[in-house]
Amino acid sequence: MNVFNPWRDCLEGIDIGNEAPTIRSSHLEKYLRLRAENVKWIFVAEALGYQGGRFSGIAMTSERILLGYLNEINPSNVLSSFIAKRTSNSMNPLFKKTEQVSGFTEPTATVVWKEILNCGIDPFQTLFWNIFPFHPFSKTKGPLSNRTPTSNELSLGVTYVKRLIELHPSAEVIAIGKHSNEILNQHNMINSHIPHPANGGTNDFRIAMRELFLK
Repeated sequence: MNVFNPWRDCLEGIDIGNEAPTIRSSHLEKYLRLRAENVKWIFVAEALGYQGGRFSGIAMTSERILLGYLNEINPSNVLSSFIAKRTSNSMNPLFKKTEQVSGFTEPTATVVWKEILNCGIDPFQTLFWNIFPFHPFSKTKGPLSNRTPTSNELSLGVTYVKRLIELHPSAEVIAIGKHSNEILNQHNMINSHIPHPANGGTNDFRIAMRELFLK
């Protein structure tokens, strides 16, 4: 399937060791528990990326955010006082120097988190998720790549989204990206739509966020 489950799977040389899935699971569990009673908005993108949730265990969140290497985003905004750990292997010679030192960073995660904070949104009232909650990668490019989920994978993922919405029935669902919006609409899940910040869409994303939250 060319799919990586970050809360179960581990790749020798790329992950720090067999403890990596347990660490990522603890990140996700803490993230969800901190928001269990307060969710007002559920932001739904398409799938985990290798620079983001694949190593952090949390959608639209990079391990560099969790480790405090981005000055604009405090780790406490994500996990409160919980101390996160990196799961990428700092000794991998194929990683970039910055990745060896500070872990992976994802442009989309950085933009989304910055805009949440810039709009004055309480991060503990927001929940990030993906329609396909796992990491789909390219068979030819390898495990440190991203690919578009198949229709079957997205159909499978919708089950998790529905369950999340059932747990937070009063929350507003916000689709990040046209594809996520289309999938949610196909399954009759009411949602607002904002552009995805990737591929030059950062400015459109910021404008849409501010129109939505700074009316």
